[in-house]
Amino acid sequence: MNTIVSIDASSAERLEVVRSADRLAAIEADWMHLWHRTDGLIFQSHAWISAWWSTVAERDQRALRIGLVWNGDRLVAVVPLTIGKRKGLRFLEWAASSYTDYGDILVAPECSLSALQDVWAQICDAGGFDIAFLNHLLPGAAVRKIFTPDTSGGIRLRPNHREEVSYRVAGQWKSGAAWFAEQSKKTRQNYRRGVKTLEEAGEMKFRLLAPDEPLQPVLDRLSALKRRWLVERKRESQLFEEGAPVLAALVDALARAGVLRIFVLECDGAMVAVSINFVQHHTMMAFVTTFDPDFSQASPGMILMMDYIQWSIDHGLGTVDFLCGAESFKHKFATQGVVLQSVLGARTAQGSIASLADRMRQRVRHVRGRGPVPTS
Repeated sequence: MNTIVSIDASSAERLEVVRSADRLAAIEADWMHLWHRTDGLIFQSHAWISAWWSTVAERDQRALRIGLVWNGDRLVAVVPLTIGKRKGLRFLEWAASSYTDYGDILVAPECSLSALQDVWAQICDAGGFDIAFLNHLLPGAAVRKIFTPDTSGGIRLRPNHREEVSYRVAGQWKSGAAWFAEQSKKTRQNYRRGVKTLEEAGEMKFRLLAPDEPLQPVLDRLSALKRRWLVERKRESQLFEEGAPVLAALVDALARAGVLRIFVLECDGAMVAVSINFVQHHTMMAFVTTFDPDFSQASPGMILMMDYIQWSIDHGLGTVDFLCGAESFKHKFATQGVVLQSVLGARTAQGSIASLADRMRQRVRHVRGRGPVPTS
């Protein structure tokens, strides 16, 4: 059931909280129109969130809480949230949070701040969760308008100690070759040595997949390589489970939005490295990258990355964004890093206890010199 509440008859603004898959499907056209108008990232698109919701495992353990603001019959804001369970607690978090590198809301210029704050209050008042936790916030995220200190309704969200860094390659190179020439002598030598090793094993080819090429064989290969990597490190990811539909659904969302770019490195026709990327805001964004460990001596993942960085520069893109994660290979090539912050607020006694326990753990780590001073 959805809730619609009038705010101000003079402005014709009204609120709605989407809770059902049917209603989510019904607002697709309005949502996508707002997404295009505001030049939103794919993570805030209807295609991305509905792809996740239609394929997410254990959906009966989750609940949609997507706040909307309407101005007349025009959608002017989307607050894409969901409730999920972890460690015995119910979290209000970004919809598709596991696959969303930058969390945010969509807001049209004509949407009032009071409407945004009221839809947040309505979501909070409806309950059903212990803790609200919104992460992966860019410095200029629009959602920051909701949890300003003067917000009167809803849960007060405060800065949380959990931060991540988004590493990027950004500069004014005239060409990809110019960027390559600026790399250290050792990096250039390692690249050439890796290329030579692959060429000795067979014909090496770097290429961008054509729009009409079938995607499933590439996704199957990528998932198999990722599962092997995860097993070796005793880790798991639903994104790459055999037969799981979520990766294909998300990639399809990228393709339908016209932003998908898949780069492959082949040796004798076999894919030895794959990177699923997308282009938005004059930026190449690297979503998922993997390589065949049987060819690890040649470092095919590094070769592929250096090749698509050069490709991006040659095609006029100003930035290559490695998205979330502080893996060493990202830091190696990055020229800048952007800190992604998080905010947290407790709604129930259980949530307050968990939040307090988390702060105490952080204080202990700080005293021991293992972590930052907690801010919440």
